[in-house]
Amino acid sequence: MLTAQRGWVPMAAMKKTALVTGASSGIGAAYARALAARGYDLILVARRADRLQTLADELKAAHGLRAEVLPADLLQRETPAGLVRDVAALGMQVDLLVNNAGLGVHGAFLAATAEDALRMIDLNIASLTAMTHAFAPAMVERKGGAIINVASTAAFQAIPFMGVYAATKAYVLAFSEAIAEELRPHGVTVQCLCPGATESEFAVVAQFKTDAPEKAPTMTAEAVVAESLNALAGGRAVHVAGMLNQLGALSTRMVPRFVATKLAGQIFKPNR
Repeated sequence: MLTAQRGWVPMAAMKKTALVTGASSGIGAAYARALAARGYDLILVARRADRLQTLADELKAAHGLRAEVLPADLLQRETPAGLVRDVAALGMQVDLLVNNAGLGVHGAFLAATAEDALRMIDLNIASLTAMTHAFAPAMVERKGGAIINVASTAAFQAIPFMGVYAATKAYVLAFSEAIAEELRPHGVTVQCLCPGATESEFAVVAQFKTDAPEKAPTMTAEAVVAESLNALAGGRAVHVAGMLNQLGALSTRMVPRFVATKLAGQIFKPNR
């Protein structure tokens, strides 16, 4: 149950359902597996229907739960409203929304197309905002629910050569903190998860042209998700995964912003 002091604690007598976006790999798939182990039914959303179905079949066999697959392209503005209709048609309700789907591109800003930048903004900002707006009202009406918005440690500073990505994650951080305060009186907990380097497909998809991700301390997706779900019960609006990442996020507040930006630029400058 939810109280003003604590966060999201599922009631043992009631079956809960989680909707996870970007569930076909990485952190999204790790959320699905962790939530299944905690007794949640699942609604899995991503573009890759075959991967979603494989994961759903795995989780149903392992846990005897309900796992529905809703392939969808979150870059389409009509998708969030369509997912609300699809969930209702399944006879389900979303008790925990995990906005995990996201996109990053590494490289000089002017070396990419404007379309690349706008796709990041549409997925990381517009879609996440629309999904929250689509599913939060029912939680408020029920006076219970939780939302996890996956940001990044990049949210805490500007990052040259990943400028648009870091800016979108800064939005997720500020947005999540704001709506956490708005929705708390209505029994809805909001968490902004800020992972650092994580074992996933992110670096490959982002086409990193530097060895920085390989040299950074890396967490498994499972460890990141375990921290997130454990922290959710505490009701804090922001959780940075991993002690080293927490220290790194704190350090950006202790030096002038131009210094942090210059250092980030040296780290992320393409070298291949």
